[in-house]
Amino acid sequence: MTVFRWRVGLIVALVLLFTHYAASNFVPKETRIHSPLLPDEGLRLGLDLQGGIHWVLGVKLEEAEKQELEFLRGNLETVSKDDGYAPKSSKVDGIRLIVAGENAADAEKIHEWASKTGELEKVAGDGSDLEFALTKHAVTNVRKRGMDQVLEVLRRRIEDPVKGVQDSVVTRQGDDRVLVQIPGGNVDRERAREMLRVTGFLEFKMVRDSAATEELLRANPKYKDGLPPDTMVVTERDKETDRVLQAYLLPVQAAVTGDKLSDARVDFDRQGRPVVAFAFNDEGAKIFGEVTGSNIGQRLAIVLDQRVYSAPVVRSRIMGRGQIEGRFSPQEAADLAVVLRSGSLPIPVQIEEERTIGPALGADSIRHGAQASIASLIAVLVFALVYYRMSGLYATIAISVGMIMIVGLMSMTGATLTMPGIAGLVLTVGMAIDGNVMIFERIREELRRGKTPRASIRAGFSRALPPILDGHITTMITAIVLYEYGTGPIKGFAVSLAIGLVGTVFQALVINRMLYEIYPGNRPVTTLSI
Repeated sequence: MTVFRWRVGLIVALVLLFTHYAASNFVPKETRIHSPLLPDEGLRLGLDLQGGIHWVLGVKLEEAEKQELEFLRGNLETVSKDDGYAPKSSKVDGIRLIVAGENAADAEKIHEWASKTGELEKVAGDGSDLEFALTKHAVTNVRKRGMDQVLEVLRRRIEDPVKGVQDSVVTRQGDDRVLVQIPGGNVDRERAREMLRVTGFLEFKMVRDSAATEELLRANPKYKDGLPPDTMVVTERDKETDRVLQAYLLPVQAAVTGDKLSDARVDFDRQGRPVVAFAFNDEGAKIFGEVTGSNIGQRLAIVLDQRVYSAPVVRSRIMGRGQIEGRFSPQEAADLAVVLRSGSLPIPVQIEEERTIGPALGADSIRHGAQASIASLIAVLVFALVYYRMSGLYATIAISVGMIMIVGLMSMTGATLTMPGIAGLVLTVGMAIDGNVMIFERIREELRRGKTPRASIRAGFSRALPPILDGHITTMITAIVLYEYGTGPIKGFAVSLAIGLVGTVFQALVINRMLYEIYPGNRPVTTLSI
């Protein structure tokens, strides 16, 4: 009896805990945050329930092919020098690598090099002029790698642990598109769009020269024969008017790039203006220290996406930390920090489809979903009461407690509820009564065989256990597969289904059994209301 009381006490404590978490969802969030007794976070709502932004992004994978060809072109320049020959000219035109050899012998060596790469095939050429393209296998690999990189960078930006959006979805759609869903009825679309658009390629370059405008810079008498080789003009512009503030002559090759950064955070300078503080990893700190140490007194341009943000004078050797000043607002500084932490976007993307889901539509979905769930629950419970009498009452209590536990468990684990997730809860109601029906029918069979009610109850639960577990385990496998390979709403369905399966097994095998142990328990009854 003592063991039974402890078991009942433990079950009641669990039910009260889950009820506490489930009931907190009906309390306003502001009240929960300021209450020491209520959890701060309740059940999360997906995009289809709380509103938000739905984007389909097109990824310009042709750029990935061009980048691979540029890499191979650079490899050719290095290999040819080591082997004692050099191409007369080489360039990437579209998705073709065009190379001209000095003579037929050099052209043969170039063709031999291309064959060894395993990525190039000759598509045209006559004599010393050759034209190569990526092989089909190489194109497939380059595009796949490019999509993987784009997905990873976008996920880091949108799901950033400091400034990111919880429960957002970033997933592949087809071969060259990315689906982005950002939940929230008050999402700043322009800010989110900018974070997707910015490539985020950060470079640090020593300033060769500067002027008020690009025209003045190019008009300098010392550039009468054109700008020095391997240099470029990059401007600093006003964020509001896009007016050129300063033009800088910079080397094409950066001294160090943003891929050496280990962190970026919003900070404030001595005047209280927001800046972006950054830190390099060990390799980047060493390179940056050498560059700044050998250029004290010179200006260092900080360039993001071919735009100068600031060009401070190097006062001393800088080892691992620095800051970017750029007349930022606090929000702009925070967004730039997110971009720098997530890394540069290797391939440009563009928004091909945009839909905004209002919170009113989500509230309507919640209302209809709740009505469907309550209606199905009432219908199931009425059937149980009419068909199984007192045992049906036990099923009613068990299923009701089970549903409360499911909502409480979803709230505790921070699960996201979507519209398909509500459908999963409705499905759970049907599966909940299914487990009870199996048990009751087994008990009825034992009673028909002439067994006592107590023996029939024991045998009924024992015989119903294998099919209940088999059915729920196979369905759980399905839920796991849906969660692993599905997108946001489908994952919401999988989560609610999986948690619902745990709840239905618990209510059928634990709550129900406990009620039978309370009555009839060990009483020598001759009949059972079932």
